[in-house]
Amino acid sequence: MTIPVAVRGAVRGAVRGAVRGRLDALYRITSSLSFRIVLLFAGFLMLSGALAILLSGLQSQHSLEKQIRRAVRAERTEVISAAGGMDLAHFRPVVQNLVRHEPDFFYLLEDGANRVLAGNMLHLRPQPGSRWLSRAHRQLYGEPESAIYGEGVLLNDGGYFFVGLNARSLTELRHDFWIIVGWSLVGFSVLGVGGGMILSTIILGRIETISVTARRIMSGDMAQRIPYQGADDEFDHLAHSLNAMLERNERLISSLQQVSNDIAHDMRRPLSRLRRRLEAAALAERLPDAARDTIEDALGDLDAALETFSSLLRLSQIEAEISTGTCARVSLDDLTRRITDLYGPVAEDRGQVLIVPGPVPGTVAGDPVLLMQMLSNLVENAINHTPAGSRISLDGRLADGRILLVVADDGPGIPPDARERVFQRFVRLDASRSVPGSGLGLSLVRAIVRLHGGTISLSDNRPGLRCTIILPDDAAAGDSPRSPAA
Repeated sequence: MTIPVAVRGAVRGAVRGAVRGRLDALYRITSSLSFRIVLLFAGFLMLSGALAILLSGLQSQHSLEKQIRRAVRAERTEVISAAGGMDLAHFRPVVQNLVRHEPDFFYLLEDGANRVLAGNMLHLRPQPGSRWLSRAHRQLYGEPESAIYGEGVLLNDGGYFFVGLNARSLTELRHDFWIIVGWSLVGFSVLGVGGGMILSTIILGRIETISVTARRIMSGDMAQRIPYQGADDEFDHLAHSLNAMLERNERLISSLQQVSNDIAHDMRRPLSRLRRRLEAAALAERLPDAARDTIEDALGDLDAALETFSSLLRLSQIEAEISTGTCARVSLDDLTRRITDLYGPVAEDRGQVLIVPGPVPGTVAGDPVLLMQMLSNLVENAINHTPAGSRISLDGRLADGRILLVVADDGPGIPPDARERVFQRFVRLDASRSVPGSGLGLSLVRAIVRLHGGTISLSDNRPGLRCTIILPDDAAAGDSPRSPAA
């Protein structure tokens, strides 16, 4: 049966994804600090273990070699003593007898002409003192893989006597010793790397739990807390300290937000009543022109204050994931055309140009009023904070199932160290407050973006400022639009 091409492609894609996931996990483990620490510790352990084995092995070899030397020396002394004289006549019967009764030793007796008179060895060059036989000699004596150690004595009549001992035990000890050293290094390496990966996996799992909780808190869920493992270890102590800090921060933030919301809510009513009274006073027939102008200025200031309080309340609702109650699929192309129609003339009056390079693709499931306010705030900010002759662009594109909206200008821009701070409430970089506004525009924009599951960032437009909004594309969704808070 032939497997369809689509199925084979899906299987290959799944296998590649699984392999890539395993490789990514392995890379995260091997590149972690905990893995490097454990690997370094394993390296020191391997070095110390190999050094201990090396020293003990060398000491064992040295002890065995000393025993062989003592045995040969003792045998030589006994033969000299048994011979009773240092000439060939006294040594010859003793050596012949030893060859028959001491098979573990090697004996050789030569005359002055280097002829072998007695013994179980072939000819050797006369050399007094201790010596190790060469490979050629060992092969002649049937011991190619072992050593022969012996000592020679020059006799008074020109003869030469040699006694040696098979050092097979020393050779085997050396061979086994290097095998043990090699396998020990392999074992230490496997245990070190394996232990490092296991410990790193455990530690990274605990750290990842903290990171996930931190990301959820940064996304706005201040109620998240780091879970305890019940081990009462350093990680649990750290989680306890961080949770205590998070609880305190949540209380402080909630208190500040509640205070600002209460002030905004409580001040709207008296300010609205004051505005109605001033409007009524402005309609009086006999009111002097100077007083009428003063009242109109006061009405303008009241409208600005009411707008600030309304923005505060709206921001609180958005941060609590409360929209206007309307959820629809909003075409960004239609939205940008409305923005262009609304703010194009305003920019033209200020000597600026508002450009939309082309159709903006994509559809966002969300609150059309809030999405309109989001783009309005960004374009209005660009108009208010750039000089005459500036170019302001509103563009968008699709990428990997996401919509990238970009509002850019070629004005003075925002310093890099202030690009995150401008999203906070009431933050204004214009210290003189000469530009109209309350400092809540970008706070509202970010709250609306987060409500719709997106992100916002500021960057350098070289020159000017570039604001990039990433929103999920809802064009491929079902028939009914999703709630923006979903």
